[in-house]
Amino acid sequence: MAVDPIRELTLPAGWKAELAWLAGAVAAAALAEGLGDFGWPVLALGLALYALRHLVQLVHLSRRLEQKAAISPVYPHGLWHPVFEQVRRLQASSRKRKRRLTRFITRFREAVQAMPDAVLILGRRGHVQWANPAAASLLGIHWPLMAAQPFDAILAHPSVTEYLTRRDYRRPLEFASPVIQTLILSLTVTPFGKKRQRLIMARDITRIYHLDQARRDFVANVSHELRTPLTVITGFLEGLLDVREDCPQWSRSLELMQGQAARMQSIIDDLLYLSRLEMQEGEAETSPVPVAELLVGIAEEARHISGDAGHDIRLQAEPDLWLRGDVQELRSAFSNLVFNAVRHTPGRTLIELTWGTDAAGASFSVSDTGEGIPARHIPRLTERFYRVDAGRSRESGGTGLGLAIVKHALTRHGGELQIESEVGRGSTFACRFPSDRVLRPGPENRDEAAG
Repeated sequence: MAVDPIRELTLPAGWKAELAWLAGAVAAAALAEGLGDFGWPVLALGLALYALRHLVQLVHLSRRLEQKAAISPVYPHGLWHPVFEQVRRLQASSRKRKRRLTRFITRFREAVQAMPDAVLILGRRGHVQWANPAAASLLGIHWPLMAAQPFDAILAHPSVTEYLTRRDYRRPLEFASPVIQTLILSLTVTPFGKKRQRLIMARDITRIYHLDQARRDFVANVSHELRTPLTVITGFLEGLLDVREDCPQWSRSLELMQGQAARMQSIIDDLLYLSRLEMQEGEAETSPVPVAELLVGIAEEARHISGDAGHDIRLQAEPDLWLRGDVQELRSAFSNLVFNAVRHTPGRTLIELTWGTDAAGASFSVSDTGEGIPARHIPRLTERFYRVDAGRSRESGGTGLGLAIVKHALTRHGGELQIESEVGRGSTFACRFPSDRVLRPGPENRDEAAG
């Protein structure tokens, strides 16, 4: 179908008016030329008036925009008509968006102010920029009365100051409220924004804290009370086993009883050790620990435990890479991971022990080529008595407390446990330590470790 070029040639309404005004100026100049020698002056005057009109409209629009005033719905004719109309539409859209954002911010602030948890925003230098009402009742920070004051100076709590200075916010800080000493608060810090601001949240965990403390005390007391009667029972069993030739029909029963008593003793020992770790506040000692030497001994014990299973246990460790920490706690954490690998992987398989530096500091990893662990179990492996396969764990002699001990020992050393596993291909348990725990030994450190 043919297209009529005349119909396709269309101009906006504003342009038609502008062309009409220009045509009028040219016609007036032509008429003046016909009456005399006034054509060019008249044309120049017409164009000057035309330009002056545009300049007046431009100044008017500029002032309205500078004053953020609304554009009148009565638009000027010509080319400026669509310009003023589009600016007015943008202003209306902007006002609508601003009202929507204002309502959202108002609702958000109302919700935050109604929260029972203290919420604060700190500036780049740690000054309070905003706080909700709960910050006054939990932390004693009144906003805006204390605006622009340093957060750590207001609280004046040593643990809070150290926590903010260290800038390691992976775990929350628990401390007593400066307003009500009987309240236990959990403080979390989240950095955000390009201006290096920080969002502070403090939550009342008094009830949870006391419940957890009661649980710890109960476990510790029960474990301690069970130790004495169990020792008596074990002693009598050993005496009966010494004279089992007189009662051969009881020999198998006595052996089973002794095995179960030994397993119960192992569970009680692990429970008591775990309770001691939980009750010890703060970080572990910072004595220099020769990790490579420690791992050599653990690897030898693992080969002895493996026995006829014949696991291929390989150790690769940097000899000059030490840690600041408690040697007994580190031994317990590392040995639990290694012995777990021996107990829970088939015989004749490879178990690799690796100790070295990484991007964050240092790490010790235990990798096996066993059956692997389904992903749904991994988040719960460090819970007490949690087992992927309860039957196999009991047969292998595990107590179900090893990874819980590992987690708490690493926490006291500022480290963390990372678990990677794939069913059918094996697992890797890695203990990662921060750089401030890493130590390159000198003669004085070697002498201290030897002593």
